[in-house]
Amino acid sequence: MDATTADTVFRPAVPPRRAGKPLSLLPFLWISWRDPIRMWSERHFTEPQLYGQSAFGEILVVSHPEGVRHVLTENAANYEKGDLQRRVLGPMLAQGLLLTEGDAWRRVRRILAPLFTPARMATLNARMAEVCDARVAGWSLSAHGRVLNIDSEMSGLTFDILSATLFSDELGGEARGFERALNQFLANGGRIDPLDVLGAPDWAPRLGRLASIRSARFFEQRVTRLVEARRAHIQAGDIPPDLLSALLLARDETGGPGLSDEEVAANILTFILAGHETTARALGWTLHLLSRQPEYLARLQAEADAFDVSDPKWAEGLPWTRAVLEETMRLFPPAPTMARKALAEDVVGGQPIKAGATVIISPWIVQRHTLLWDDPDAFRPERFLPENRRAIDRYAYIPFSAGPRVCIGAAFALQEAMIALAAILRVAEVEPITAVEPRPVHQITLRSREPMRLRLRARRPR
Repeated sequence: MDATTADTVFRPAVPPRRAGKPLSLLPFLWISWRDPIRMWSERHFTEPQLYGQSAFGEILVVSHPEGVRHVLTENAANYEKGDLQRRVLGPMLAQGLLLTEGDAWRRVRRILAPLFTPARMATLNARMAEVCDARVAGWSLSAHGRVLNIDSEMSGLTFDILSATLFSDELGGEARGFERALNQFLANGGRIDPLDVLGAPDWAPRLGRLASIRSARFFEQRVTRLVEARRAHIQAGDIPPDLLSALLLARDETGGPGLSDEEVAANILTFILAGHETTARALGWTLHLLSRQPEYLARLQAEADAFDVSDPKWAEGLPWTRAVLEETMRLFPPAPTMARKALAEDVVGGQPIKAGATVIISPWIVQRHTLLWDDPDAFRPERFLPENRRAIDRYAYIPFSAGPRVCIGAAFALQEAMIALAAILRVAEVEPITAVEPRPVHQITLRSREPMRLRLRARRPR
């Protein structure tokens, strides 16, 4: 059956959209804390941009490519990440690339950029494939199948890849500990606390932050210990050829100092959150969608059967795999919302805004917008096949952001996800176990509200 025929189109479940007036203060605070993607109304998905005044000042939600381009690229110097994101993530990532601004950000980005070139990323392909094959073999799949917690398994898989490529496996058996700590942080400390929205002083206690103190300390202690140990190895002349060594040895091309141990630790935590976590969620949603669409699953299995990571052009043999991943990240962007604060007055899409205005660009909205996409809520990977992808506006599809602050690890994440999918689908059938679909919830990343469980069966020999 042709996977593009209308009767096979699948539209995954999403939270209901509001209708009516803008939210008043108390409902806004409640929804922001519970699940921010529920704050968007139907108008956000049908109008190019929406402007309003709130208790927090001017807010402009921009959802058209010209406005997105203006804010993220053309006039990016006028926009910085707002105080809210720093309050939520600052306790863990204050000195990381995700949160720094101005000259401090430019210096760190300049130092890190050579570590993420396509040539350097290509050297990691074989190791990624080894890790994926080992993880899949550990599932011991049979013809009867095995029900897996996909959220947990994809977290474990991407953590294994991160550990192997970034730390030369020095994290050993700590994957479960990191997963538990990350889940606790995202479920509690990663929530948008009403006190943060209201701009309360940092000394005012936040319930979520108090509940996540143990997880924050876990990350800080483990990563600090790792950095100190690797620094000692390097001083002794023992330099493992991985990204952690590269971070510690990297120098500023302008002649300035390299990264401090604190900056290295903060960026490792950034890679864990912005790399490991987001890729795990993208893989989980992809497997969910494939379990509901056997036609696409069969296409990816055929590509996986011919996959050979030793071929320098292996990615060219996985066009449907890449298209499915990109369509998944369109429907379920790992980072669903970006907020910026205007440093000076500006005009966006004809709307004047003052200094201090909040500008929101939401991939969750932009990538499901009725003015930009045909049947936007449908899972249709063919949109991203090579012959179709060039018709997609660069600023209508922004799962890795865009402009100067585009995700530095985008190439790493995409090749990791493609290799992981090929490793899984070469040996497994993927089936849903219930008619009830998982629904997304915004907890910094876009996670499944309930544990995502699927049945994986060993494929029959062909």
